[in-house]
Amino acid sequence: MAVAGKTSLKKSRPNYIYSVVGVSLVLLMMGIMGWLFLNARGIEKAFKEDVRISCYLRSLNKDTVEQIRKFIEDQPFAKNVSYVNKDAAKAIWNNDNNEDWAKILEANPLPESIDFYAKAEYVNKDSLEKITTTITNNFTNQITEVNYPPVLVSNMDKVARKWGIVFLVIAIILSLIVIFIIDNTIRLAMFSNRFLIKTMQMVGATRGFIAKPMSITALINGFISSVIAIVLLFTLVTWVESLIPELKQIHNMQLNIMIVSGMLIVGIGISLFSTYRSVIKYLKMKLDDLY
Repeated sequence: MAVAGKTSLKKSRPNYIYSVVGVSLVLLMMGIMGWLFLNARGIEKAFKEDVRISCYLRSLNKDTVEQIRKFIEDQPFAKNVSYVNKDAAKAIWNNDNNEDWAKILEANPLPESIDFYAKAEYVNKDSLEKITTTITNNFTNQITEVNYPPVLVSNMDKVARKWGIVFLVIAIILSLIVIFIIDNTIRLAMFSNRFLIKTMQMVGATRGFIAKPMSITALINGFISSVIAIVLLFTLVTWVESLIPELKQIHNMQLNIMIVSGMLIVGIGISLFSTYRSVIKYLKMKLDDLY
């Protein structure tokens, strides 16, 4: 009987490995969706604050330029205010358009400007129109135009609302799928232990005595699965941030702690629940029904 128990335990080990890997991958999917959902507002803010606003200047002396720059910098809507001379304007244009028109035009037609980025709460059609009015009214003879991409700005709020609803629906559906898949993965891993569970019951072991070691194993496996998924998630996030540097701006320790806690709770909680439920199920089954 001891030999049979050892054999059953040996056979169960590969299933636990597969279970840990399977649960890790499912938790990783949940973590990715959770990270996107919780950081959606931060991502939206990062993209909004990446919209450049240019105030094109007439030919002015340095003192007047500095006066305009200081005025804009002191406004509550402005951040990263800078003076852009004609050479810098040309470099920005060439970078944005991936070409150099110096071979065609000898003179630089681009005006000097004061560029800034508006804070996220001001990046909408109405607020930017008020900002434009404020600047032009104060410097009518010094500024020829306040320029920003109006189509991009007007589409941002619509896209953000639409994707917010999509992410919410996907997150709910994915959470249910994750719970179902993890539950089934654990139950399949426990299937190979059904004879061991029944044998222990037949020699007089109590329900608690049988369930305790398997619950401890489930706790450890759930923790390992969660840790693997967490490491993979933040490795993936770091890699994506290296490709899209703007995402580094949305680092939020509170949200990261929520994601890590959620993955640990789901990984450990469902592993424990599914394991205990499987033990109870096989204890209630007749020996003949196990085959």
